Formats: sequence, C-alpha cells, structure tokens
Amino acid sequence: MPELPEVEALKDFLTEHLVGREIVRVLPVAISVLKTYDPGPTALEGRTVTAVARHGKFLDIDADGLHLVTHLARAGWLHWKDRLPDGPPKPGKGPLALRVALATGEGFDLTEAGTTKKLAVYVVQDPADVPGVARLGPDPLADTFDEEAFAALLDGERRQIKGALRDQKLIAGVGNAYSDEALHAAKMSPFKLAATLTPDDVHTLYEALRTTLTDAVERSRGVAAGRLKAEKKSGLRVHGRTGEPCPVCGDTIREVSFSDSSLQYCPTCQTGGKPLADRRMSRLLK
Repeated sequence: MPELPEVEALKDFLTEHLVGREIVRVLPVAISVLKTYDPGPTALEGRTVTAVARHGKFLDIDADGLHLVTHLARAGWLHWKDRLPDGPPKPGKGPLALRVALATGEGFDLTEAGTTKKLAVYVVQDPADVPGVARLGPDPLADTFDEEAFAALLDGERRQIKGALRDQKLIAGVGNAYSDEALHAAKMSPFKLAATLTPDDVHTLYEALRTTLTDAVERSRGVAAGRLKAEKKSGLRVHGRTGEPCPVCGDTIREVSFSDSSLQYCPTCQTGGKPLADRRMSRLLK
C-alpha cells in the first residue's frame, strides 16, 4: 500500500508533469472506483491543473478549483504515460480503473491489481468533502507536529502502539510498513501499550517516526512514478523481510500474522529477544 512517502513523491512528480496542462478526457473504466457522482468526472475536462497536494495517503489534483482526489488503497497505483494509447480503453477484467488524458497527449492511468477492489476516486469542490480526508489526524511531517503534539495524541491511548500509529484519524499517512520501520528504529515492541510510554519513550519514537518518514521521502524524491514501489521496498529494514537477518543486530526478523495483514519486527532489537505471540500461526501449527 502506498503510504505518506510514496504519495508525497507522486505529488511532486505530478506537480512537475501536470500543473499548467489542460485535462481533455477523464475516462472511468471501472465505474466502481467513483465514489462521487455530482459533479461527474467529465466536469474536469477543459480545466487546467493548478496544483497537486497530498492529504495523508490521499492524492489531490486541483483543476481550476475542482478536485480529483484518489486513495490508492492496498493494490492501486498511478502509471504515467508520455503518450497515451490512441482510442478509448476497453472495459474488462484488467487492472485499469481510470484514465486521465491531457491536451499534450500525455496522461496517467489508475490501476488496481487483485480481486479486492478498494481504489477510490472522488470529484469534489473541496477535498474536505471526502469523508476520509475530513477524518484525518495531523500530518507527521508538518511543522506543527512537534514532540508535544505527538505526546498529546498518545496520552490515554489504551491501544498497542502499532495500531495507534496506523490509525489515520490519529496520525495521517502512516501505514503498515512505516509503522514497522519506525518501531524498529525506536527499538520498541509493536505490542507496547501507547498509554504506557514514558516521556523518554515518546521522545525516542517521535524522533524515529520523523526520521523514518523524512528519509523515505528523500529517497523517493525525483524517482519516476513507475519506480517508486521498488524504491520503497529497497529502503525497508524489517517490513516484508520475514526470515532475513536484522540489519542492526543480525537476529532473524519475525512476523505476526493477522487476518488481512502482518507485522514484522526484530526480537533482539524490540522485544528483549522474546518472540511475540502469533495466534494465527500457532493455530496452523496445531
């Protein structure tokens, strides 16, 4: 799933390639991705892109005051085309969900792999009209997101810190991958209760979170849209690396599986050498 650093990089890429260009066609291929209907996507046609913004994991293309907002979800992606194919795309069972064509002949496709379709596209007068945007917590890279603000968000949180970091209503833009990475950098168990963090713990995690996200944004800066996924994977130290050696201590990276996701961690760095309980795997081994 694209998270804050990748969406930030897409924002920068599209700012360079879209701003000042006229949209001539918006072609929904999978109607299910459209979550708003008035105005419809064709209302964007004839408008010029004036800005591109990011709200958490949402990408926002402003075309003369009308906004095309998209959330790429787990399996969605944006593919830039220096030259779009001639003729309209054919509807079918392929991954193509929506195409945006520019007067220059350039454009982009939104695609979604797999059978679980959660890619979402909105056409709105104000990004705050998108429910997911309206509910977002503060952006962790904003200048106003200081350590005091972070501590206030965690105060009284009875959830495990992993779940708190992923909650978009609490902090915008952090998902499964970068919460794993920040907790590893902070040498903190993902199962630790947020409310039990000491001031020193909060300081350490705040610095780890900001550094992890800032470094990922810098690695992604200037990378073409088509290479961002590979760039993300290459920079991850524990997430998605079950069974590999920890780059810090050499211990084997372990996994805890859930019904629709998993987390990765280093026992030596994060849990005092003790593996975390993985109930799903325990059931499978019985």
